[in-house]
Amino acid sequence: MDTSGILGGAADIVRAQVERAIAEMRAARPVLIRSEGRAVLVFAVDGLDHGAAEAASRLSPTMAHLVLPAARLRRLGLERTAPARVALPRLDAGRIENLALTVEARIDAPVSPVDDLDEAALELARLALIVPAVVMVPLATGAEAPGHVLSVDASAIVGFRKLEARLIRIVGRAPVPLEGAPETEFVVFRGGEGLRDQVAIVIGKPDPAQPVPVRLHSACLTGDLFGSLKCDCGDQLRDTVEWMAKNGGGVLLYLDQEGRGNGIANKMRAYRLQSLGWDTYDADEVLGFDLDQRRFDFAAEMLKQLGICSIDVMTNNPVKIAAMAEAGIEVRSERRVIGRATDENVRYLTSKRDRAGHAIDADALIASLASRK
Repeated sequence: MDTSGILGGAADIVRAQVERAIAEMRAARPVLIRSEGRAVLVFAVDGLDHGAAEAASRLSPTMAHLVLPAARLRRLGLERTAPARVALPRLDAGRIENLALTVEARIDAPVSPVDDLDEAALELARLALIVPAVVMVPLATGAEAPGHVLSVDASAIVGFRKLEARLIRIVGRAPVPLEGAPETEFVVFRGGEGLRDQVAIVIGKPDPAQPVPVRLHSACLTGDLFGSLKCDCGDQLRDTVEWMAKNGGGVLLYLDQEGRGNGIANKMRAYRLQSLGWDTYDADEVLGFDLDQRRFDFAAEMLKQLGICSIDVMTNNPVKIAAMAEAGIEVRSERRVIGRATDENVRYLTSKRDRAGHAIDADALIASLASRK
């Protein structure tokens, strides 16, 4: 039996630590984060067990605190570009929920700077695709956490994304004929974004010796599968496959990055806010997210493993273009991919143009929508 994966080196140990911590956070169980002789018990606000948190607070005389990201602090009335902590003299469930999640809430106390343990805890929450707000219970020197609590190093959490990008690998591939693109192969990669798989859809026979048409497509369950009218993702996906099939082939990277990297649960929370009148980016900010949580370094590594180093990129997003160039992929040209305008997605498309710099002629889309009425 090959035991290399079981008995791997330091990288495998680090990955295992963080992967287990991600699972614990998603299950609303506390995690112990360590750094240079210090230790803190971390509780996710998303699913917080107040009884467990109160019991933990009795392990240490040090006051607990709530860590909030800059986006959420701005919604609470503070102009911040970095996260901060709010003291919790007692673990008041109502106060914690209000500060972390309530739409109309305002900050109710002074905030203080975070340390490396706080930063690591927020990153762990983001990796777990839960609301980025955490309750921190520092342990006194010499105090021990309950034996069932998982322990992880702060540095392992902070370095996890880069490590995952570097270690992404192909785990399976097979021909999958598609309607309109019968000569298609699906190549599945393990890694890139934690406990998830990524897929490269190779359409036709693109020549790696020439610039290859490539689209980086972030998964959108509602648009890609169910035809949601709130976005243009499904149109972009199908139009790209059709264009590649008719124009000599290409590669579509289908990346597990639902909700701009926030996860499907947070996407639905944001959708609910949008139904009440919030802009797509403002809704995310209410939940504590900045404009975009996605990274694309692992997408570049996927292309390299397919032998592709030069691309004609199919996107409206300047961040994707810059990410490819930064990762060593030559971007020879750009091609826009525009879906249909609907009454439900015009505001969304306009926001992407105005607030995230996407190359979308929203005015033309609005005009085309009006002409169809």
